[in-house]
Amino acid sequence: MLGERLQSIRKRRGLNQRELAERSGVALSLVRKVEQGERDSVRIETLRKWAEALGVTTTSLLEADEAAQSENGQPADLAPLREALQGSTTDLEDAPSVEGLRSAVAGAVRLYHDDQYAELQTVLPVLIGEAQILVEQGERPEALAIRARVLQLAGSLATQTRVFDVAEMALEGAVADAIETGDRIEAASAVITLCWLLLRERRLDEARRRAVDWADEIEPRMSRATNTELSAWGWLLLRGSAAAIRDNRPDEADDMMRLALSGAVRMGREHGSYHEYFTTFGPATVQMKRVENAIIEAQPERALQLAQEVPPGLRPTSDNRNRHLLDVANARLMLREYDKSLDVLARLSREAPEWLPNQRYAKDILKAIIGKRRTLTEEMRAMADAVGLEL
Repeated sequence: MLGERLQSIRKRRGLNQRELAERSGVALSLVRKVEQGERDSVRIETLRKWAEALGVTTTSLLEADEAAQSENGQPADLAPLREALQGSTTDLEDAPSVEGLRSAVAGAVRLYHDDQYAELQTVLPVLIGEAQILVEQGERPEALAIRARVLQLAGSLATQTRVFDVAEMALEGAVADAIETGDRIEAASAVITLCWLLLRERRLDEARRRAVDWADEIEPRMSRATNTELSAWGWLLLRGSAAAIRDNRPDEADDMMRLALSGAVRMGREHGSYHEYFTTFGPATVQMKRVENAIIEAQPERALQLAQEVPPGLRPTSDNRNRHLLDVANARLMLREYDKSLDVLARLSREAPEWLPNQRYAKDILKAIIGKRRTLTEEMRAMADAVGLEL
């Protein structure tokens, strides 16, 4: 139990509950509730504050199964996707072709980027079944490469909608398929998504180690690296940095962020397309992740300062710019600028209406804003509906 671990480490450090609360900046009442078993989970930012105050890693406070316990949202119904991943296929009158399926997968990736999750849930089981047929017909390595991409897309959707067992099943399959084809960059792409899943499950040490191992595996020569190679390497470093900062390893986080920035500067601009890579990478992406790390370190002023340096006009994407705006909203919240924080949430509600309800982060921000008000405005009630927060 989290409370037992916290209490044990606190006592070994010779601190009482009040001293831990003062050192960490976390309310004494919350320390007491967790240690007494009244609260089974807290936010990762709170865990990191305790870890920093106690001089340990965040991972040492976490139990292996706590991630599943801490997710209180209702996951999407991905039963057809689960069945497809387990090998249940639909009989087809016409055998799929490599080119036809590759085109269909590109269309499905666009659905993901456009936050069309309902439609994507319908399409993916069919794509998985067709990819499996191609593999069984011996269309290698093309069929394996297509299946790797389909499985990565399935894992991305399941991670986004918090169906974590489905996500892991899909992503481990994507990594294996890509490795079998000999495509290290495609395999790295799947690992990047897998590390995102591990971060959401709070498996911080595992996420950090896998990201670092693969970054070392594919580290490019700067003088002749392609943009795609730099993107894959850079994103692995960003995932490693995200895991390290949450695990109270700030020096490691900073080192990986600097390396990622070197790759982004080498590119000079954002790179990415629906066909080559699932997301973009470049100076703007690294800057947004610097904002994220500042939020984890509870430095809202620095986060907003860094956010000012993010180029305007970026396309809304579910795994990049939208997440960055939630960090901006949280920074405003931490500075008690509640109206400005609400304005950012309202913007996301307009621009990413299917993405926003799947974000526990958004619910937490809105819940904190509402908690500071005696009465709710119509805008607040509308936002509660938009993020799926019960009042």
